[in-house]
Parts: sequence; C-alpha cells; structure tokens
Amino acid sequence: MGASQARRARVMMAPFMDYVAPSKVVSTMLDAGAAKAAASLRDLVIRGFLAGALLGFATSLAITTTVQTTLPVAGALVFPVGFVMIILLGFELVTGNFALLPMAMLDKRVTLWQLLRNFGVVFSANLAGSLFYAWLLSISLTMAGSVPPDAVANKIVAIAQAKTQFPQYGLAGLLGVFVRSILCNWMVCLGVAMPMTSTSTVGKIAAAWLPILVFFAHGYEHSVVNMFVIPAGMMLGAKVTLADWWLKNQLPVTAGNFVGGCLFTGMALYFTHKPKPEAAAATPAPPELAAPLPASAPALVLVPEPPVLELLASEPEPTSEREPAAATDSA
Repeated sequence: MGASQARRARVMMAPFMDYVAPSKVVSTMLDAGAAKAAASLRDLVIRGFLAGALLGFATSLAITTTVQTTLPVAGALVFPVGFVMIILLGFELVTGNFALLPMAMLDKRVTLWQLLRNFGVVFSANLAGSLFYAWLLSISLTMAGSVPPDAVANKIVAIAQAKTQFPQYGLAGLLGVFVRSILCNWMVCLGVAMPMTSTSTVGKIAAAWLPILVFFAHGYEHSVVNMFVIPAGMMLGAKVTLADWWLKNQLPVTAGNFVGGCLFTGMALYFTHKPKPEAAAATPAPPELAAPLPASAPALVLVPEPPVLELLASEPEPTSEREPAAATDSA
C-alpha cells in the first residue's frame, strides 16, 4: 500500500478510532464545568437564550413528526437534532449544567456562588429563549390569530394540559412527575457527557443522539422542554394558568432534573472515573529501578598553551647555512 493510500485509509477510519477513555472524559467534564462557571454574564445570557430557542425548535419538530406519522417514536428519533446543535455550538442548557458544575465544585474548581450564578442566569436565559420561540410559533401556526389552530397546534395544547394534570393523583402524581424528571435528566446529562468520548464531529453527534432519544421516547419530563411546550399551549388556547404551569410542573420538574443530573450522572461519573494522580508523582521509584539519567554532552576541554620558555627551549638548532655567517661575524 502506497503512502497516499495509507493516508486515505487513516482519514476514512478516523471517525471510528477516536474513542476517549472515561477518566479523560471526566477530566473534560471538570474543565467544562470550571469554564462555564467563569463565563461572562453576556455569554451566559446569549448562549442560554439560543439553547432555549433551539430546544423549542426540536420539540415542535418532534410534535409535527408525531402528528404526521402518528408514531410517537418517530418524533423521538428527530428530537435530538436540537440537542446536538446545542452541544456542538457550546450553548448553555441549565439541565446539562446540573451535572457539570456540582462535580467541578466538589473538585474545588468552582465556588458555590459561581454555581448559583450560573444556574440562575442560564435558567432565566433558557426560559427567555423558549418563550420567544413559543411566541413566534404560535404566530406561525395561527397566522397571527387569523386561522384556527391546526393539528400540530391542537397537539401542543393537549400536551400542555396533560403536563399540568398530575395533581389529580395526589402525592402519588407529584412523586411520579418527580421520578420522571430524575430519569429524564439522567439521560440528558449522559447526552452531555457521551459526546466527550469522541474527538470527531460524527462521533459526537452519534453519542449525543442515543440518550436523548431514550428520554424523549419515554415521555420523561424535561425542564427546558416544558418552558416551551406549556407556554406555547397557553398561547394557543390551553386551559392552563401560570400557577398551574409553575406549581404543578415547572418547579417540581426542575428539582427532579437537578437530582437526576447531579447525582446519577455528574457525581456517579466523578466518583468512579475521577482522574488519579500519576503513580510516579505519588510514589517515587527506588534508585535501583529509576531510569538512568541521560548522558550529558561532552565538555569542551581547553588545553593551555605551553609557556614561552618551553617554546624557546624547544626551538630547533640553527641550520648549517647560518653557521658560516656566524663565523664571519666573530672574525
């Protein structure tokens, strides 16, 4: 095989040979948590706003696909496109940060104030982006109120009403929604961590797609998805109040998302794959086992010149040609 063919083969196999070990993934997660904690207010607002809007796009796409195909799993298959865009572009999703920042704080890279600042700003920015897209979509689906809601709009209304009806089951309903929220963000935060197992774009997309498909196909509760779908349903005519939205869904779902992301993804990966210090640094090797030091470069030895007297003493005797002249002079 020629050099060009070997190079072409390496390029073709690159997406399949770029696996990153879990211990290095945890190191990357810790670095990401520290970077997110240190991000400026402007960056958190912009990235959080765009993440909320993109997740709204993905949710409306999934609902449209479900309506068109009558197959909920079809909607689950396409929903991860929004999440993948968020991951690849480095936007801020508060549910993903529920895993990254607590583990970075445990590793003493993030302070409690930085964690609370990030959560508060990103949550608000996600909400703003979700509401903005919900408003635009409601205008699009009804031609600014000129036409009655279509099948997609009616589906959004039904979802918004269903998500705020669990209190009819009492505490069991509250527990059920809380557990659904834990399970949801367990998968969502795996969707944040798993792309770090690959260094190629194709690998990152595939790794993010899998857990997000799992959560959406099960119908679990995601805080930022609900920031879009419940207000969108309200704008389209759902019989849901602000109190219904926040007390019956948004607040308990956010709490469950925190538990799922923090404990079952962030802390779990941290404790089992936490990077360990190098053995050589922790326990130096005995002298007899230590690697020999590299040989030093040969020194430049300066040889002093012989003294002047030695030079005079070592001069050769006068040649025979000068002897007659010497005799003449003496005469």
